[in-house]
Amino acid sequence: MAGPTPALPIEAALPALRSALAARNAAVLVAPPGAGKTTRVPLDLLDAPWLGAKKIILLEPRRLAARAAAARMAQTLGEAVGGTVGLRVRLGSKISARTRIEVVTEGVFTRMILEDPELAGVGAVLFDEFHERSLDADLGLAFACDAQGGLREDLRILVMSATLDGARVARLLGDAPVVASEGRAFPVETRYAERDPNRRIEDSVAEVTLRALRADPGSVLVFLPGQAEIRRTHDLLADKVGPEVQLAPLYGALTPAEQDRAVAPAPPGTRKVVLATSIAETSLTIEGVRIVVDSGLARVPVYEPGLGLTRLVTARASRASVNQRRGRAGRTEPGLCWRLWSEAGTNALEPFTRPEILSADLAGLLLDCAAWGVTDPRTLNFLDPPPAAALTEARAMLGALGALDSDGRLTEIGTKLRALPLPPRLARMVTVAAGTGQARAAADLAAVLVERGLGGDGIDLDERVERFRRDRGGRAADMRRLAENWARIAGGAQQDDREAAGPLLALAYPDRVARARGREGEFVMASGRAGRLDPASPLARETYLVIADLAGAAGNARILAAATIGAEAIERLFADRIEARTEVTFDPQAAALRARAVRRLGAVNLGERPLPVPADTESAAILARGIVGLGLDRLPWTPGLSQWRARVQFLRAAEGGDWPDLSDAALAESAETWLAPALVGRNALAAITPDDLAGALQDLLPWQLRGRLDAAAPTHVEVPTGSRIPVDYTEAEPVLAVRVQELFGLDRHPTAGGRPLVLHLLSPAHRPIQITRDLPGFWRGSWAAVRAEMRGRYLRHPWPEDPLAEAPTRRAKPRGT
Repeated sequence: MAGPTPALPIEAALPALRSALAARNAAVLVAPPGAGKTTRVPLDLLDAPWLGAKKIILLEPRRLAARAAAARMAQTLGEAVGGTVGLRVRLGSKISARTRIEVVTEGVFTRMILEDPELAGVGAVLFDEFHERSLDADLGLAFACDAQGGLREDLRILVMSATLDGARVARLLGDAPVVASEGRAFPVETRYAERDPNRRIEDSVAEVTLRALRADPGSVLVFLPGQAEIRRTHDLLADKVGPEVQLAPLYGALTPAEQDRAVAPAPPGTRKVVLATSIAETSLTIEGVRIVVDSGLARVPVYEPGLGLTRLVTARASRASVNQRRGRAGRTEPGLCWRLWSEAGTNALEPFTRPEILSADLAGLLLDCAAWGVTDPRTLNFLDPPPAAALTEARAMLGALGALDSDGRLTEIGTKLRALPLPPRLARMVTVAAGTGQARAAADLAAVLVERGLGGDGIDLDERVERFRRDRGGRAADMRRLAENWARIAGGAQQDDREAAGPLLALAYPDRVARARGREGEFVMASGRAGRLDPASPLARETYLVIADLAGAAGNARILAAATIGAEAIERLFADRIEARTEVTFDPQAAALRARAVRRLGAVNLGERPLPVPADTESAAILARGIVGLGLDRLPWTPGLSQWRARVQFLRAAEGGDWPDLSDAALAESAETWLAPALVGRNALAAITPDDLAGALQDLLPWQLRGRLDAAAPTHVEVPTGSRIPVDYTEAEPVLAVRVQELFGLDRHPTAGGRPLVLHLLSPAHRPIQITRDLPGFWRGSWAAVRAEMRGRYLRHPWPEDPLAEAPTRRAKPRGT
């Protein structure tokens, strides 16, 4: 090992860590940011007896952190990267025969262990910043534990973290010892500047950043959720700071040189404002930073299994995450942290960042597990087992790609997909394109999709691919070499093919072929999901797109990356998936059915023409449902039919459930059962006749009850004059509305079907004068008062003192009598 280095807080914990790894093959190290674990632990373990001549693999969550760690350790040894300390990342490796420590990104390690499950020549695997809980880190640890248990008992596994439940990880590693370092953090004063939620985040951040620059010395590290917010904040600050303040963006899509400039100390006499995503939370020390401005937000991927789509969502950062950010201000001296929320709001944050495995697309994980020989990932050691629903979705998708057989084992196609270090869908795009001589074009497109910022950040992928091909920068050159290698692995590396991005992208995402709808800029995908573009975007005027990336909530998703595709290409690529069928729909404005011949790719309408409405039960059911939507009162009810329905409802209430429920709610719910059969051959509400409705309703009444209906609830009651008066059953009790003169002489209360009627006694003008449930009592009591009031108003009608002695009548007295 090299000579003395400056003392770091981790030094005090190193003896305990060495002892733990000498006695056991796994350990957990918990050390706060700035303790020095990333760069000191691997160097300290180089002379451990159990390591011998074997290598140490150090996993980092990001390329920036991996490059910084390798450079720092090499500098400590007085060497360049590629000597004792090597680097292995996607865009290049610096490894030699002398390399004893390999710093790799988590995704690279997964491919390393899949290619060599025994990890020959490797003595220890160190998982740094494991608290970030990336999917690759969880999978890599699961594979390493499996390899240790079955192939390499001598392999050491060390999990290192700053904010982690060490005991929980220790249990996963077989009750491994936990070593803790107290670290050395300078005091950080926390100030709160709660932002107005109606203001754009960048406006609030810029305002607080300027306030911090005026109030205190030192460089500033600003945490923002994403690249767009960083760019807008940069623009807001650019005109408000002087030449003594440098603005430095820091996010994953920047080139290594641009990232290095952001991390480097500010030149003498100047200050720096670093505008960063969560990439700067851990593993990095930015010299001179003593002020942190934290928006409290982060951009996180959220996978929607039902749509096969990962959305980037802006969310509140976790409590552990904002504490990590705060700690950046106290790495080298006492500092300040400005938080854009209230002090009480911190306790409302989630304690830890949600593990990616719980909300990610698991297709890649499932494919890697199949290559490992495991058909059910849940049998491996995961700190949080992958959700069953997401695994089911991933298994279905990989089965559709032909990558897995029915038992979940890797197929020949799956092996070809795994040969490419790409997500399964993009790997399929490149391999299928190779069969038509378009491997390199597909590989270039894949490069733009997996390497953020390559070819710019425009929406049009054709333009981004062209810019990538013309880009003379180092990162673009590295990615072109990588794309050429992918194409070669897939079976061809032609340089001169130039297939448009849309048809290629459709090979990877057939469910994201989209068609314009409604207002300009709105599209619906084959999956049924919708997205929108700025109407000013040239792509907004296209008929068909293939969408690669979306952001935002389902009801308001913005299209971030897409390519045009023509109708001919859709027909050629998806001839076996396009469905031609007759669709019948209900037009509520016309209250009528419409039929059309439609060709669809999922939810995407590729063309249609009108047809006559089929006279079948399915059309009848659609018409019935449409009428229910308009309201059952739109049906051709006649007074007699309404009365029949009311009589049945009355008897249901009086006698119980043998009588059918003909309420609006019950009829609406069961319309497809009772109404639709009567509508076969009808194509509009206007075509339905009262006879159609009567037949449908009367079929609901069981045969044995039809004979009882007239007896139990007669339609009319005969009164003493011989008139047959209709009974109203629409009220809770049956009502008989009759002129009082027609009941003279009646000494008992009228009934219907043996049930007393509610009498609405009417004047000669058919206006109510009394309601009674006891006619004899009325004659004896209230009649006198009614008679006194009415006889002066209706002189030609009889109002006897004794109505029981008077003959009933329908007529008025003749004039002059």
